[in-house]
Amino acid sequence: MSATGPATLLGAAGPVGTSPATTGGAAARAAGPSSAKHELLRGLGADELVDYRTQDVAEAVREVDFVLDPVGGAGWSRSLRSLRPGGTLVSIEPPTDAFPLAEAEAAGVRAVFMLVEPDQQGLREISHLVGSGRLRVLVDTTLPLARAAEAHRLGELGRTTGKIVLSVVEE
Repeated sequence: MSATGPATLLGAAGPVGTSPATTGGAAARAAGPSSAKHELLRGLGADELVDYRTQDVAEAVREVDFVLDPVGGAGWSRSLRSLRPGGTLVSIEPPTDAFPLAEAEAAGVRAVFMLVEPDQQGLREISHLVGSGRLRVLVDTTLPLARAAEAHRLGELGRTTGKIVLSVVEE
């Protein structure tokens, strides 16, 4: 994650959020579901934590430059309220008719969709971040490729902390 000022990571303890939370660089406010996950997020570098089950993140987090939202949907409009003028909401969920482009423009902020595709330069940078210790990859579960359907079901539950890895090499 690279931002000039405070940033918020929604779903910070999940498979997407744990990686940006480890890269640091800006004051990170993280939204996670429980005190156990909050300890993990503190260890990854989050400065402030919000329990999204008991708090309205948009009320608890104000005046940030950047919100990374891997969840999407109804959260998009709420996320806009956390941004300071000129801030940016980035969603990795494909935009739907509910994506708040007009609402963002009216509020003086940006709402953008980011499609992540592997490329050689990007993979080199990730490798450098991992090698330098600035990016930690948290693995929740490792399963053999033959159990890919189970891995998919685990991911759909939305309760993992870190990545679900499929191993293509038999152990």
